[in-house]
Amino acid sequence: MYLHLGQDTVIPTDSIVAMFDIDACTISKKTRDFLAAAQKNGEVVNVSFELPRSFVVCRKNGKNIVYISQLSTKTLNKRQFI
Repeated sequence: MYLHLGQDTVIPTDSIVAMFDIDACTISKKTRDFLAAAQKNGEVVNVSFELPRSFVVCRKNGKNIVYISQLSTKTLNKRQFI
């Protein structure tokens, strides 16, 4: 199955590690540190230039990729397709 994250970005669902709500999760310093480290390592892909509402952590070729999306986690859960 695949998940459409917005714009022209589609990822396989079996690569998804977790989906997070940005407002709820960035309160934690550990989450902010994780996102900062991913940004520093070039592992962040912003799929929209609008206000971000969620981020999806995927594992691809032994490397983490963090996709930042303008869609909520609730909407992303509804968007899975074959």
